[in-house]
Amino acid sequence: MCGRTACTLAPNELSRAARYRDRTGQPHRPRWKDGDTDTYRPSYNKSPQSFSPVLLSNRHFNKDAPVDECVLAAMRWGLVPGWFRENDPSKMQYNTSNCRSESLLEKKSYKDPLLKGQRCVVLADGFYEWRRTEKEKQPFFIYFPQSQGGQVPSQQNAQKTKSDQSLDQGESDQDDSDWTGWRLLTIAGLFDSWTPPCGGETLYTYSVITVDSSPNLQSIHDRMPAVLDGEDEVRRWLDFGEVKSLEAMKLLQPKSSLTFHPVSSLVNNSRNNSPECLQPVDPTVKKTVQPTASSKMMTSWLKTASPTKRKNPDEDTSAKAPEEKSAAEKQTKPAGPLLQWLLGSGSRKKPRT
Repeated sequence: MCGRTACTLAPNELSRAARYRDRTGQPHRPRWKDGDTDTYRPSYNKSPQSFSPVLLSNRHFNKDAPVDECVLAAMRWGLVPGWFRENDPSKMQYNTSNCRSESLLEKKSYKDPLLKGQRCVVLADGFYEWRRTEKEKQPFFIYFPQSQGGQVPSQQNAQKTKSDQSLDQGESDQDDSDWTGWRLLTIAGLFDSWTPPCGGETLYTYSVITVDSSPNLQSIHDRMPAVLDGEDEVRRWLDFGEVKSLEAMKLLQPKSSLTFHPVSSLVNNSRNNSPECLQPVDPTVKKTVQPTASSKMMTSWLKTASPTKRKNPDEDTSAKAPEEKSAAEKQTKPAGPLLQWLLGSGSRKKPRT
């Protein structure tokens, strides 16, 4: 299953990192759905019921938009079916944070959104999973391998064309160059919209689709998120006009393209929200170790990325007493680029792949 993720980029950075290509191969930088930049909060430790960024077709919000035009939206993790009749979604009697790919057509909660083309891509730096041992559970952070050249692997050998230089502006941002930061994990999901029967604002929610684990992750857990690897898979999953549901389901396969490293048990508590949640550790000695090639690419843009547009991590301190708020501010450091600790880490250890 997938019950915890990290997504630490600010809204304008997510817009740059989540660029996509339409049916013609033209690159675009997705815009945010109106108001959703205020709903999304970066976090090193996201759990169900929090709001996460998802990429989806703009046709779901604007019937006149092309199906292959995408937008970013902040949706709550844990699908609430549109037919749910209670006024409080917390009264649901079952967990919908994950849905198994094998049973999508068997359960009404997922079958209806699937057949309506309500497919989305959940964006994250990576996800956490726990390996059970006799005495305890060891958490791991799992993510796409990162290149050292400052570009994600799918862009390393691509020639820059005029179309690449005419990316949509999306949000106002001084730097509209190619994204050279952390390569986001792209996970297949389903979403639905729910309005309280008594009236009120529509709530958009999603579920992460899971599949059997790939061979390199089976030692950690027997299930993994259905990862979409590359721009073409992302486009096909989102383009419900060209790619019908049964065809899109063929994309839901185990992927062996992920890497991982053990992390501290700090992540076990979802209230812990700091860069230390992602920091590699040696489970045998409980000491911090240095990530290598897979995440070194962050170092170069760490030094130059502007922190001025970043939000604080998920933490509502507005109602806390002054002394509690001060303690919370110390724990929740500004949500800078992923793995701020890279600049001062210790001994070397190669992440397992």
